[in-house]
Amino acid sequence: MRPVNKIQILVGIIGLLLGSLIYLVDRPPDQIYFIYTSALPISLYNTLPNLFGSIGNSLPAFIHVFSFILITAGLAACRKRGYLIICLFWFAVDSAFELGQHFTTLSLRFIPDWFAGIPYLENTENYFLRGTFDFHDLAAITLGIAAAYAMLLITTERRQRA
Repeated sequence: MRPVNKIQILVGIIGLLLGSLIYLVDRPPDQIYFIYTSALPISLYNTLPNLFGSIGNSLPAFIHVFSFILITAGLAACRKRGYLIICLFWFAVDSAFELGQHFTTLSLRFIPDWFAGIPYLENTENYFLRGTFDFHDLAAITLGIAAAYAMLLITTERRQRA
């Protein structure tokens, strides 16, 4: 078994931290689950200027798929063929969630009652009710996958040379 790829995992985690900045600075705290459920006042909304501008609307879709592909691939320690499978998996997941915001009624049918009261899962219904479908997010997901695949190849090449 190949060892985990720490570089891929690290880049993925850094991406998630950057993505968190978008929510902390550019989004109203009452709309972000991990902010309004926090015991600490962690929101910087209206404290700092909007850092990401209009790109901040779709940047989380890019970062989410990019980061989770890198973390998954880094932990799986697989080869290029595995990278394609991981990319396709995360494309399916992220696209399903985005499309679920467009087909809200259908999406809500799949959410089990037992999600209520479980941290993070309890917000699933709100995600589909309050979220909005956006073609720009689908484009960001696609770009995120391409960027992640390129990063996987780069970090694999470097690792093989080292």
